[in-house]
Amino acid sequence: MADGIDLASLKKRMEGSLASFGKDLGGLRTGRASASLLDPVMVDAYGQKMPINQVANVGAPEPKLITVQIWDKSMVGPVEKAVREAGLGLNPVVDGQNLRIPLPDLNEERRRELVKVAKGYAEDAKVAIRHIRRDAMETLKKAEKDKEIGQDESRSSSDKVQKMTDEMVSEVDQLLSVKDGEIMQV
Repeated sequence: MADGIDLASLKKRMEGSLASFGKDLGGLRTGRASASLLDPVMVDAYGQKMPINQVANVGAPEPKLITVQIWDKSMVGPVEKAVREAGLGLNPVVDGQNLRIPLPDLNEERRRELVKVAKGYAEDAKVAIRHIRRDAMETLKKAEKDKEIGQDESRSSSDKVQKMTDEMVSEVDQLLSVKDGEIMQV
């Protein structure tokens, strides 16, 4: 705990937000099949909502095809319905206990929608990082008010926290820029 706040812990929390943002971006489609594309899909299974990877194996054997091998025959209908209604623009084909999901080529309108979704993820990540900063600043103000640290220490720590926040927000912007380029590439 340096200067009234644990900067290493703070950085770890901010990096956690950044990692979550990276995972969200990984699920966005860029024209190549990826098993992570179906990560946000929740299936009504056994009376509750479950991630698709808990009722089936998801794979991407070809660049334009995702396969879903469903473990329980009774779950084929609910899995197909969940994929159709996930808002990903996918149309699964039932093949016994498997789903084959061909990826259509992205049109300009769909690409723009995906960029908007990516920007939404980026804003969520920035908000999470700012919340972490706010918590740290409140801790510093409380420590200063309780006379645990001096005004100079508080100001110095506040500057460090702000610098760390700016770096993380900049990294979010950089990741977003790379993903936008991937999505808009024809």
